[in-house]
Amino acid sequence: MSRASKAFLALSAVGTVCTVAAVHFNQARERQRLHEGTLRDLERLERKKENARRQEEDWKSGFGPLEAERRPVDGVPR
Repeated sequence: MSRASKAFLALSAVGTVCTVAAVHFNQARERQRLHEGTLRDLERLERKKENARRQEEDWKSGFGPLEAERRPVDGVPR
């Protein structure tokens, strides 16, 4: 083989190895991002459940959002 063909083969091999390594790195990073998104969704659902539970407790205790409108400010019922 000539020197030019050996150099081309070597450069092709290095380029291929770099490309494969970059693809694997990108896949690992994307997989991590997807996993973090799942964790954020689970946290969001937990906050939503907690807010719903608190709202239910507020309604049961009589402090719902409309309760302030029903209370007479000056003592005169509306």
